[in-house]
Amino acid sequence: MTLLLDIAPFEWSGILASVLAGSIVGTERQLLGKPCGIRTSSLIVLGTYLFIALAGAHYDGGDGSRVLGQIVTGIGFLGAGVILAKDGIVLGVTSAAAIWSLAAIGAIIGEGHHLTGVKLAVLVVLVLVGVDLLEHSFSAMRRGVHAQFGRLRRK
Repeated sequence: MTLLLDIAPFEWSGILASVLAGSIVGTERQLLGKPCGIRTSSLIVLGTYLFIALAGAHYDGGDGSRVLGQIVTGIGFLGAGVILAKDGIVLGVTSAAAIWSLAAIGAIIGEGHHLTGVKLAVLVVLVLVGVDLLEHSFSAMRRGVHAQFGRLRRK
């Protein structure tokens, strides 16, 4: 039974923290109908955790920043996939930034800071929800891309 539960070089606590952190951010995105819901967010954090933990376990004395750099490149490509531009209006930038933040959270968890990663996921949600509340509360904050998108949706 122990053999089945052994997932070295990974830790169950890291896997659970990754899925939890991704689910926290993904739930907010999914409830608002935005790209990168619970599944995608959890997989981004989990995948990043796995790459960072694997690099730390097998490349003693190596340069872990290379792995992190490749993750950032890949996540940038993934984030670019959620950005849409139509008629001069750009959509999905916030979701792309959330994806980037999710990868950073996965890297933090991969470095062994599991609770910090979960706390940062909560912080990401607070930023997303807080700024949304501010934009809806103050008319001056409704200018720009969000205002243009709002006008399009009312048509």
